[in-house]
Amino acid sequence: MSDWISLAASQSYPAGTLYVVATPIGNVADLSLRALHVLGLADAVACEDTRNTGQLLSRVGLQRPLVAVHEHNEREAAGRIAERLAAGERIAYVSDAGTPGISDPGARLVEAVRAAGHPVVPLPGPSAAVAALSVAGDLLDAGAGRFTFAGFLPPKPKARTEAIARLAALEHAWVCYEAPHRIADTLAALAAGLPGERRLLVGRELTKLFEDIAVVPVAQAPAWLAADPNRAKGEFVLVVEGAGSAAADGVPDAEAQRVLALLLAELPAKRAAKLAAAITGAETGALYQLALAQRAGDAGD
Repeated sequence: MSDWISLAASQSYPAGTLYVVATPIGNVADLSLRALHVLGLADAVACEDTRNTGQLLSRVGLQRPLVAVHEHNEREAAGRIAERLAAGERIAYVSDAGTPGISDPGARLVEAVRAAGHPVVPLPGPSAAVAALSVAGDLLDAGAGRFTFAGFLPPKPKARTEAIARLAALEHAWVCYEAPHRIADTLAALAAGLPGERRLLVGRELTKLFEDIAVVPVAQAPAWLAADPNRAKGEFVLVVEGAGSAAADGVPDAEAQRVLALLLAELPAKRAAKLAAAITGAETGALYQLALAQRAGDAGD
C-alpha cells in the first residue's frame, strides 16, 4: 500500500490551482488515493456542506479548513476562492457526494476560477450515473454506448410528463436521478408515458450497505416499488432503455412515435395508431398500446 501512496504523492500538484475532487457516493472506500492525497495537501477544502465534508475528512484521518460553496452562495464564494488561488493556495472542491458539477454545485465555481486565469484540475472518481450505466448491460450497449444524462426530472407532474415525452423518443438509453419522496410519482409517470415493455434499471443506494439494483419492464416498476416498503428508501438512479433498442423487441421506433404523437393530437387512439402504422410501417398493435399509454398520461394531468 505504501508504494501506491508514494505514487500519488510523487505526482505534480501545482499551487494556485483548483482541484475538483470526486468523492464517494456512499462507500468511503471508493475515495481514490489521488483524491485522498489532494484533500490532505490542499490549503482549504471548498465544499457543498461543511458538516458532510467534515465527517468524510474525519473518517479518512484528515483535518482541513473548510469553505462553504453551495448553490446559494456559489457566485460570491467563487470570487473569494479565486483570490486565494491568486495568492498561491491549492484549493480542493468537493460536493456532498460524487462528481461536482453533475447535478451538484461546482459549474459556476469552475467557470469563475477559469475566467480569473487559474488552472482547474479534475480528479475523477465516483458518479452515480456512471455506476448505474456500468451495470445496465444491453440497455446501454444496444445504443453503442451512447446515453443522455437528464439529471433530476421536474418535480411538478405536468412538467415531468412533458420531459418524459421528450426523452421517450431518444434512440439510446437515458439516465436520471430521483429522491425518495418523489420516486413513486416518477415511476408512475414513466409507466404512463412510455411503452410498457421498455426496460428500466432502478439503482437504489448504490455502493451502500443496502444497495439494490433491479431491471424491470417500465409498466411493472410501480408494483416493484410497492412490493417492499424498504425499496422507497434512499437515493435513486434510473436508466431507461432507449427507443432504438426497444424497437428490436417490437416497440415502435422514434419516428413512429413522433408520427403517432402528431396524429393523437387530432384523432382517436385507434385511428391514430392505424394511420401511423400505414405511414411508418410500424406494427399497429404496438402503436395502439403506446397511444393508450400516452392518453392515460395526458388524463393524469
